[in-house]
Amino acid sequence: MFYSKAKGILSAHNGINIYRGCTHGCIYCDSRSTCYQINHPFEDVEVKENGPELLDLALSKKRNKVMVGTGSMCDPYCAIEKEIKYTRKCLEIIEKHHCGVTIITKSDLILRDLDILERINKTAKTVVQMTLTTYDEDLCKILEPHVCTTKARFEVLKVFRDHHIPTVVWLCPFLPFINDTEENLRGLVKYLIEAKVYGIVFWGVGVTLREGDREYFYEQLDKHFPGLKQKYIDTYGNAYEVRSPKSKQLTKMVIDLCKQAGIETDTNRVFAYLSTLPKQFEQMDLFDSSSNG
Repeated sequence: MFYSKAKGILSAHNGINIYRGCTHGCIYCDSRSTCYQINHPFEDVEVKENGPELLDLALSKKRNKVMVGTGSMCDPYCAIEKEIKYTRKCLEIIEKHHCGVTIITKSDLILRDLDILERINKTAKTVVQMTLTTYDEDLCKILEPHVCTTKARFEVLKVFRDHHIPTVVWLCPFLPFINDTEENLRGLVKYLIEAKVYGIVFWGVGVTLREGDREYFYEQLDKHFPGLKQKYIDTYGNAYEVRSPKSKQLTKMVIDLCKQAGIETDTNRVFAYLSTLPKQFEQMDLFDSSSNG
């Protein structure tokens, strides 16, 4: 871990990433791709030391409340968050400005912040997003070795269900010849239904690979699935989109099962839901605006 000074923290679409890099060790992580220019060892997480202060300043300048998103690049609940609590600091600032928040994570550490996420949900909106890839717990420990397993994430989803905080699940990625099975997908959908998730982000059954990400992924295939790297090379070459041979039928199965359960499957509608506040919370009143400077 090391600290840096950021020039800005809030993107044009109100996204933040307080960390760069991650310690979860997911073998397929797209954020390792060289196009993101993380020019330090990926596990040596960069902490934007002035991130909370920059967020406070940026939100104080907003005329209306917004949904602040985090986790799109690097998990805000990576291991160091347990000690330094920068994500929690940002949540406190979001609450202070009466904005909403949506968080993408694989970690059950998010439950530490249930108190503040509940409060934000009462004054604006909270949506918790969890990534689920693998119903098989043993396989999960290989694919995502340094973060809680899928079963624990399912328990997290149920906690938020019981506290009336909406959830969205990213169903991805699915690695051809590894977790692209009907049994796996049916198991995951069973979790979604029981947890009563609002919707899914699901682009079919496959994974994306590009420079930086691909090389690490292949190293892990050699380590855990001997011989499979060559099958990937023979089948896909250097393709960016790596689709399962069973993608079409498995995708239909997932969409049909989710629709039957009333789970939103239209990605555009899900993203719209994640980025918008309820009407009654959209405007900041005069007192709120002036008190935030």
